[in-house]
Amino acid sequence: MANGLNVCGNVVGLPTLDAKTQAVLHEDRAPYQETELSRCGKLYGASEPMRNLFTMISKVAPTNANVLIVGESGTGKELVANVIHQKSKDSSQPFVALNCGAVSPQLIEAELFGHERGSFTGAIRSQKGCFERANGGTLFLDEVTEMSLDMQVKLLRVLETNRFYRIGADEETEVRVRVVAATNRDPAEAVAAGLLRRDLYYRLAVFPIAMPSLRERGHDIGLLADLFLQQLNAEEGCNKFFSRASLRLLQAYPWPGNVRELKNVVHRAFILADRELDIAPAIGPVRNAPTLAEQNTDCVTVQIGSKLADAEQQLICATLDHCGGNKTMTAEVLGVSLKTLYNRLNEYQSKLFLQDAIVHASPYGVQARN
Repeated sequence: MANGLNVCGNVVGLPTLDAKTQAVLHEDRAPYQETELSRCGKLYGASEPMRNLFTMISKVAPTNANVLIVGESGTGKELVANVIHQKSKDSSQPFVALNCGAVSPQLIEAELFGHERGSFTGAIRSQKGCFERANGGTLFLDEVTEMSLDMQVKLLRVLETNRFYRIGADEETEVRVRVVAATNRDPAEAVAAGLLRRDLYYRLAVFPIAMPSLRERGHDIGLLADLFLQQLNAEEGCNKFFSRASLRLLQAYPWPGNVRELKNVVHRAFILADRELDIAPAIGPVRNAPTLAEQNTDCVTVQIGSKLADAEQQLICATLDHCGGNKTMTAEVLGVSLKTLYNRLNEYQSKLFLQDAIVHASPYGVQARN
């Protein structure tokens, strides 16, 4: 067993490859074979973005601050919420989760606040809502931007007063609940689009946390794939391993579904494999994003005599557009650091006479995020 340092405070044992498998994979795993996964709750990672995430969790967990987690689907937002609760001083109290996008607008008020018997058709008995069930603990509201604006007003009032009315009730109920919310949308864009009330955004985002996508986590991809494979080997009593081609594809594929997709792909490849895992067939049927190799099929035409700075701008904006606005992937394709890319984009934004050209060249904006 290899020990990984738990940034949240513990040392944990993680499964390692047997000697024979390590010998087979030595050449392709060289960049990350000596790296150890750190663990925080059910979150694993060795990359700098994940270590920063673990630090953020350890800072905010002991407080009472509301948290807004922002990140793509499949990055582990609920796992973060769970760890925050586990590391809080109220960890012995309930943790209640609600996906706001999975509840119809007609039922979400009753789901959040509960109802009295006979308050509407089918209400044969009184029932507590999520706020009451989470009293003293943590309420996790996933995909909060999918909530209607009318409900956002009611949610805001609860966050401000810690009081609400059950449907059909004459008296208010008082609770003490920490709210951790999450969204896969950019909050600023959601506010601008009228999907999220600005005042609710500021109330939720007392402590914002940005989840890194899997493609931003470098060799965490291979480490996590190893972890998932060894867990499956332990469960099934097998000793399967990745092919060398699979290890290369793990790093080349952009993983639009993030850690959730990676885990599912490893599981599918495990089921299909007799001994050596080939992840290409497991990715193929569900792939919905281009590989890095496929991203190089387009070209940019630059007129002879163009200024070098103009040609660079055209290439950067076209590559950003082709990568779907993903700045990390764009930097990788261009062979520059992410900081360099942000500097270039901010330079373009600051030149007012180039704004129109940039907007038409790329729909993804140039606002750098911290």
